[in-house]
Amino acid sequence: MANAVALIDYGAGNLHSVENALKAIGARVEVTAHPDVVRKAERIVLPGVGSFVACAEGLRGISGMIDALEERVLLQAAPFLGICVGMQLLATTGLEHGETPGLDWVPGEVRRIERTDPVIKVPHMGWNDVALTPHARDHTLFEEGEAYFLHSYYFAPDDGGDIAAMTDHGGGLVAAVARGNIAGVQFHPEKSQAYGLALLERFMEWKP
Repeated sequence: MANAVALIDYGAGNLHSVENALKAIGARVEVTAHPDVVRKAERIVLPGVGSFVACAEGLRGISGMIDALEERVLLQAAPFLGICVGMQLLATTGLEHGETPGLDWVPGEVRRIERTDPVIKVPHMGWNDVALTPHARDHTLFEEGEAYFLHSYYFAPDDGGDIAAMTDHGGGLVAAVARGNIAGVQFHPEKSQAYGLALLERFMEWKP
Protein backbone atom coordinates (compact mmCIF):
# COMPACT_ATOMS: atom_id res chain seq x y z
CA MET A 1 0.00 0.00 0.00
CA ALA A 2 1.22 3.49 -0.76
CA ASN A 3 2.54 5.63 2.06
CA ALA A 4 -0.11 7.62 3.92
CA VAL A 5 -0.02 11.42 4.08
CA ALA A 6 -2.18 13.79 6.13
CA LEU A 7 -3.18 16.85 4.11
CA ILE A 8 -4.21 19.59 6.53
CA ASP A 9 -7.61 21.14 5.84
CA TYR A 10 -7.77 24.60 7.37
CA GLY A 11 -9.49 26.50 4.56
CA ALA A 12 -6.50 26.82 2.21
CA GLY A 13 -7.61 27.41 -1.37
CA ASN A 14 -5.25 24.91 -3.01
CA LEU A 15 -6.29 21.97 -0.83
CA HIS A 16 -8.05 19.89 -3.47
CA SER A 17 -5.51 20.52 -6.24
CA VAL A 18 -2.76 19.30 -3.89
CA GLU A 19 -4.92 16.30 -2.97
CA ASN A 20 -5.38 15.45 -6.65
CA ALA A 21 -1.66 15.76 -7.33
CA LEU A 22 -0.80 13.45 -4.44
CA LYS A 23 -3.38 10.90 -5.61
CA ALA A 24 -1.96 11.14 -9.14
CA ILE A 25 1.38 9.80 -7.86
CA GLY A 26 -0.34 6.99 -5.97
CA ALA A 27 -0.20 8.44 -2.47
CA ARG A 28 -2.84 7.44 0.09
CA VAL A 29 -4.17 10.83 1.18
CA GLU A 30 -6.25 11.71 4.21
CA VAL A 31 -7.61 15.25 4.09
CA THR A 32 -8.10 16.18 7.71
CA ALA A 33 -8.82 18.90 10.24
CA HIS A 34 -8.52 16.48 13.16
CA PRO A 35 -5.44 16.67 15.44
CA ASP A 36 -5.69 12.95 16.31
CA VAL A 37 -5.31 12.02 12.63
CA VAL A 38 -2.24 14.25 12.39
CA ARG A 39 -0.70 12.54 15.42
CA LYS A 40 -0.85 9.19 13.59
CA ALA A 41 0.16 10.39 10.11
CA GLU A 42 3.26 8.98 8.44
CA ARG A 43 3.80 12.25 6.53
CA ILE A 44 2.20 15.68 6.65
CA VAL A 45 1.54 18.27 3.94
CA LEU A 46 0.41 21.82 4.77
CA PRO A 47 -0.96 23.64 1.68
CA GLY A 48 -1.76 27.36 1.55
CA VAL A 49 -2.74 30.24 -0.70
CA GLY A 50 -3.87 33.77 0.08
CA SER A 51 -2.63 35.97 2.89
CA PHE A 52 -0.28 34.93 5.67
CA VAL A 53 -2.72 36.43 8.21
CA ALA A 54 -5.73 34.43 6.99
CA CYS A 55 -3.77 31.17 6.80
CA ALA A 56 -2.22 31.63 10.25
CA GLU A 57 -5.63 32.42 11.74
CA GLY A 58 -7.20 29.45 9.96
CA LEU A 59 -4.59 27.04 11.30
CA ARG A 60 -4.81 28.42 14.83
CA GLY A 61 -8.59 28.28 14.62
CA ILE A 62 -8.54 24.46 14.70
CA SER A 63 -8.40 23.49 18.35
CA GLY A 64 -5.33 21.38 19.12
CA MET A 65 -3.98 21.36 15.56
CA ILE A 66 -0.73 23.23 16.19
CA ASP A 67 -0.03 21.12 19.29
CA ALA A 68 -0.55 17.97 17.19
CA LEU A 69 1.70 19.26 14.41
CA GLU A 70 4.47 20.16 16.85
CA GLU A 71 4.19 16.77 18.54
CA ARG A 72 4.33 14.80 15.29
CA VAL A 73 6.80 16.96 13.35
CA LEU A 74 9.10 18.54 15.95
CA LEU A 75 9.16 15.78 18.56
CA GLN A 76 8.63 12.65 16.46
CA ALA A 77 10.29 13.87 13.24
CA ALA A 78 7.56 12.95 10.75
CA PRO A 79 8.43 14.24 7.25
CA PHE A 80 6.66 17.57 6.66
CA LEU A 81 6.15 19.61 3.48
CA GLY A 82 4.73 23.14 3.41
CA ILE A 83 3.51 24.52 0.07
CA CYS A 84 3.38 28.26 -0.78
CA VAL A 85 1.85 29.98 2.27
CA GLY A 86 2.13 26.59 3.98
CA MET A 87 5.90 27.08 3.66
CA GLN A 88 5.72 30.71 4.77
CA LEU A 89 3.93 29.68 7.97
CA LEU A 90 7.17 27.97 9.02
CA ALA A 91 8.61 31.44 9.66
CA THR A 92 8.73 33.31 12.96
CA THR A 93 6.75 36.29 11.68
CA GLY A 94 4.75 37.37 8.64
CA LEU A 95 4.81 41.08 7.78
CA GLU A 96 1.63 41.20 5.69
CA HIS A 97 -0.93 43.66 7.16
CA GLY A 98 1.18 44.16 10.29
CA GLU A 99 3.01 41.41 12.17
CA THR A 100 1.52 37.95 12.52
CA PRO A 101 3.28 35.12 14.36
CA GLY A 102 4.07 31.99 12.37
CA LEU A 103 5.02 28.54 13.61
CA ASP A 104 8.66 29.57 14.15
CA TRP A 105 9.94 26.16 13.02
CA VAL A 106 12.38 27.82 10.58
CA PRO A 107 13.26 31.22 12.10
CA GLY A 108 12.84 34.16 9.73
CA GLU A 109 10.39 36.68 8.28
CA VAL A 110 7.90 36.70 5.41
CA ARG A 111 8.32 40.02 3.59
CA ARG A 112 6.74 41.73 0.60
CA ILE A 113 8.57 41.44 -2.72
CA GLU A 114 9.99 44.91 -3.44
CA ARG A 115 9.83 46.15 -7.03
CA THR A 116 13.30 47.47 -7.84
CA ASP A 117 12.58 47.60 -11.59
CA PRO A 118 9.30 48.68 -13.28
CA VAL A 119 9.57 45.62 -15.53
CA ILE A 120 9.31 43.34 -12.49
CA LYS A 121 5.72 42.47 -11.70
CA VAL A 122 4.28 41.75 -8.26
CA PRO A 123 2.91 39.21 -7.65
CA HIS A 124 5.62 36.95 -8.97
CA MET A 125 3.49 34.74 -11.20
CA GLY A 126 4.36 32.04 -13.69
CA TRP A 127 7.15 29.59 -14.47
CA ASN A 128 10.63 30.22 -13.12
CA ASP A 129 13.86 28.34 -12.47
CA VAL A 130 14.51 26.54 -9.18
CA ALA A 131 18.26 26.57 -8.46
CA LEU A 132 19.61 24.54 -5.56
CA THR A 133 21.96 26.16 -3.06
CA PRO A 134 25.40 24.49 -2.83
CA HIS A 135 24.71 22.80 0.50
CA ALA A 136 21.40 21.37 -0.79
CA ARG A 137 22.75 19.72 -3.93
CA ASP A 138 22.86 16.32 -2.23
CA HIS A 139 19.46 16.74 -0.59
CA THR A 140 17.31 13.80 -1.65
CA LEU A 141 14.09 15.85 -1.82
CA PHE A 142 15.08 18.63 -4.21
CA GLU A 143 16.15 18.84 -7.85
CA GLU A 144 16.73 21.80 -10.13
CA GLY A 145 14.18 22.62 -12.79
CA GLU A 146 11.25 24.92 -13.56
CA ALA A 147 8.23 25.38 -11.34
CA TYR A 148 5.09 27.50 -11.16
CA PHE A 149 5.09 30.41 -8.71
CA LEU A 150 2.33 32.74 -7.52
CA HIS A 151 3.17 35.00 -4.56
CA SER A 152 3.62 38.62 -3.48
CA TYR A 153 5.54 37.82 -0.27
CA TYR A 154 8.69 35.76 0.21
CA PHE A 155 10.31 33.87 3.06
CA ALA A 156 13.63 35.27 4.34
CA PRO A 157 15.14 32.72 6.80
CA ASP A 158 17.51 34.03 9.47
CA ASP A 159 19.98 31.23 8.75
CA GLY A 160 21.12 30.85 5.15
CA GLY A 161 21.72 27.19 5.88
CA ASP A 162 17.96 26.68 5.89
CA ILE A 163 17.67 27.80 2.25
CA ALA A 164 17.53 24.83 -0.10
CA ALA A 165 16.76 26.58 -3.40
CA MET A 166 16.46 30.04 -4.93
CA THR A 167 14.69 31.60 -7.86
CA ASP A 168 15.26 34.96 -9.57
CA HIS A 169 12.60 37.64 -9.94
CA GLY A 170 14.34 41.00 -10.05
CA GLY A 171 16.73 39.51 -7.49
CA GLY A 172 16.99 36.32 -5.55
CA LEU A 173 13.92 34.91 -3.80
CA VAL A 174 13.84 31.80 -1.65
CA ALA A 175 12.20 28.92 -3.55
CA ALA A 176 12.62 26.17 -0.95
CA VAL A 177 13.70 25.68 2.65
CA ALA A 178 14.81 22.59 4.54
CA ARG A 179 15.67 21.90 8.17
CA GLY A 180 15.93 18.27 9.21
CA ASN A 181 12.58 16.57 8.56
CA ILE A 182 10.91 19.91 7.71
CA ALA A 183 10.78 21.20 4.12
CA GLY A 184 8.86 23.89 2.31
CA VAL A 185 8.50 25.14 -1.25
CA GLN A 186 7.33 28.57 -2.36
CA PHE A 187 6.22 27.25 -5.74
CA HIS A 188 3.16 25.10 -6.37
CA PRO A 189 4.14 21.49 -7.14
CA GLU A 190 0.48 20.74 -7.90
CA LYS A 191 0.68 23.24 -10.79
CA SER A 192 4.23 22.43 -11.88
CA GLN A 193 3.43 19.44 -14.07
CA ALA A 194 6.11 16.72 -14.25
CA TYR A 195 8.60 18.68 -12.12
CA GLY A 196 6.07 19.14 -9.32
CA LEU A 197 4.77 15.57 -9.39
CA ALA A 198 8.35 14.29 -9.21
CA LEU A 199 8.93 16.43 -6.09
CA LEU A 200 5.83 14.97 -4.44
CA GLU A 201 6.98 11.45 -5.35
CA ARG A 202 10.34 12.12 -3.70
CA PHE A 203 8.59 13.52 -0.63
CA MET A 204 6.56 10.33 -0.27
CA GLU A 205 9.82 8.33 -0.24
CA TRP A 206 11.86 10.86 1.75
CA LYS A 207 13.62 9.52 4.85
CA PRO A 208 15.19 12.55 6.55
